[in-house]
Amino acid sequence: MPESLEVLARRARACRICVERPVGRPLPHEPRPVLLPSTQARVLIASQAPGTRVHLSGIPFTDASGDRLRNWLGVTRDEFYDTRNFAIVPMGFCFPGQDAKGGDLPPRRECAPAWRAPLMHLMPQIELVLAIGLYAQAWHIGETRRGSLTETVMSWRESFAAPSRPTVLPLPHPSWRNTGWLKKNPWFEMDLLPFLKSEIRRHIGGLSRK
Repeated sequence: MPESLEVLARRARACRICVERPVGRPLPHEPRPVLLPSTQARVLIASQAPGTRVHLSGIPFTDASGDRLRNWLGVTRDEFYDTRNFAIVPMGFCFPGQDAKGGDLPPRRECAPAWRAPLMHLMPQIELVLAIGLYAQAWHIGETRRGSLTETVMSWRESFAAPSRPTVLPLPHPSWRNTGWLKKNPWFEMDLLPFLKSEIRRHIGGLSRK
């Protein structure tokens, strides 16, 4: 019998591959995979990897980045965490640790090859992927992405119009570290965000579901 999404997600949440069979150095702390897949949501948030606060809470985007992302999407917390509205599956499920400057390390290299294709296979209802950051864009847009994150996000109309399904919309990470990027690229808030909000509302409906 084919594996259900619920069973696959349970296995993913118990994953220890980055400690037991790591690519390079093992994860420097106990794994705590964080993901919210869904059999109903039509929008997938393909983020990067949990940060320190998410590692502690076990719930995606329970930090300032989440507040900014929800503002970008134009949704409430209840709408955001309703798995009938959104699936949230990052490229790396565990907090990867920090570099010498205090920034988060890239998503673990073991995670996406082991889990992403099976999870996507069991979520065929997904119509729109929000590819947040370079790693998600590399996976979901592939060779057609541009040379930099700025160029890729700037070409969002081309990505959205591509014939592949699900549709992919590239976004920068909503981290506070990208506040300078947002100031240098005002077109993001003027052009992309209004379109993003309208697409999200079209996919999840006009009202929160009870």
